[in-house]
Amino acid sequence: MKNIDIPVGISDFAEIRKNNFYYIDKTGLIEELLKTTATKVTLITRPRRFGKTLGMSMLENFFDIRKDSKLLFEGLVIADKQALCEKWMNQYPVMFLSLKSVDGNDFLTAYSQLAYEIGALYKEHDYLLESPVLGEEEKKLFWQIKERQAGKIEIMRSLQILSQLLNKHYKKEVILLIDEYDVPIAKATSNGYYREMLEIMKGLMQALKDNPSLRFAVITGCLKIAKESIFTGTNNFVSDTITDTRLNEYFGFVQSEVDQILRDANFTDKADLIKKWYDGYHFGDFDVYCPWDVMCYLRDLLYKPEAKPASYWRNTSDNSIIRSFIDYAGSSITNKLENLMDGGYIIQKIDENLTYDYLHSSEDNLWSMLYLTGYLTQKKGIEYRGELPEGTVALTIPNEEIRYIFETTISKWFDESERGV
Repeated sequence: MKNIDIPVGISDFAEIRKNNFYYIDKTGLIEELLKTTATKVTLITRPRRFGKTLGMSMLENFFDIRKDSKLLFEGLVIADKQALCEKWMNQYPVMFLSLKSVDGNDFLTAYSQLAYEIGALYKEHDYLLESPVLGEEEKKLFWQIKERQAGKIEIMRSLQILSQLLNKHYKKEVILLIDEYDVPIAKATSNGYYREMLEIMKGLMQALKDNPSLRFAVITGCLKIAKESIFTGTNNFVSDTITDTRLNEYFGFVQSEVDQILRDANFTDKADLIKKWYDGYHFGDFDVYCPWDVMCYLRDLLYKPEAKPASYWRNTSDNSIIRSFIDYAGSSITNKLENLMDGGYIIQKIDENLTYDYLHSSEDNLWSMLYLTGYLTQKKGIEYRGELPEGTVALTIPNEEIRYIFETTISKWFDESERGV
C-alpha cells in the first residue's frame, strides 16, 4: 500500500494540484475543445458525480487571464502542447458560474440563491469598479448586481452585462463556463415553480445568443433540456451527451486509468471487485467507471484494506424526480423493472431532448431519465433479431452499486406507490 492522497469531495483543480493530491490527467479535454473553437456553445451532459465540476475548474485555471497556471499544469498532457499553451493559457477573461447550489422550496428562496451566486461571480471581478475604461453608469450597474441590489431584469441579463464589461476592460473576448446549469430547473420542477425559474434561466442564457463579447462557452449539466425551452435562439450550439459524444474519455474513468490508480495505490487485487461494483457504463464508444465511487472506495481501502465496496453514489444524487415518476407510473412498469433486476435488459425509446414540464407525459420519459441520470446504461454485445427500432436503446443496470439502489430504494418506492403511501 502506497501513501497517496485521494481527494474525495474536492472539485477545485488548483487545490488538488497545489497540494499534490492524486489526479488522473484529464487535460486532454482542453485540446479537444480547442479543435472546434468556431463552436460558440458546447453543452456537456453527464450523470452526477462524473467529474464535470472538476473538469470545469480545470478549464477555468487554464484560460483565466488573471492567473499564472504554468506550475499547475506542469507534467500534464496539455503542457506538452507548447504552441497551444502559448496561445491560450491564461490569455482570456473567464466567467465561471456554478448553479449546483441554487435550491429552494419556493421561487423566492431559489431566486435569492441564484442572485447570491451571481453576486459572488461579480465580486470575483470587482477590480472592474476601478477600471479606467468603464463609465460611471456601468460601474453603478456592476455594483448593484454585485451587492444583490439589482432588479430581476438586471439579474436575468447579468451574464451578458459582465461579459460586455470584461470585454471592454481587457479588449479580449470572454470565455463563459456554467456548471450544473439544469439544477435550478430540476429543483423548480420538484417544488412547483418551474415557470418562474424558466423565465429567469432563459434571460441568463441570452448571454449565449449573438454576443460579440463571447469567445466561446462550455456548459455542463445532467440533462439536455430541449433547446427551445431554455436556449432559444442560440446559434452554433453543440451537445455532447452520453450517447453522441467525442468527450467521454474525459468524464469518468476508462479502464486504463483505473488500472493506473490501482497500481499506484497497490490495490491491483481489488480490480475485479471494483469493476463489478463501479464499472459498466457505456458512454458513446467508451466503457466508463463512475470516478466518485472508485475514489471513495480507494480512500476507504487506504484506511482499511479489508473494506467492502459501498453505495457511495446513492446519497449524492437528487432522486426526487425519479420518485415522482414512480408515483405517476405505478405498477405499469413493474414487469420491466423486475426484468432489469433479474439481470436482463429492456428495449426502450430514449429522448435526450427532454423538457421538465413534460417529463411525466409518457412512460418513455421515465426510462430516458433513468438512462440520462446514470441508473441505467446501454447494453453492449447483444445479438438482436434484426435491427433495433430507430430511436431505441437496450437498457440494463450497469453494476452492483446501482443494482443495490434498485433493490432497496427504488423497489421500496414502487411498493409504497402501489400501497398509496
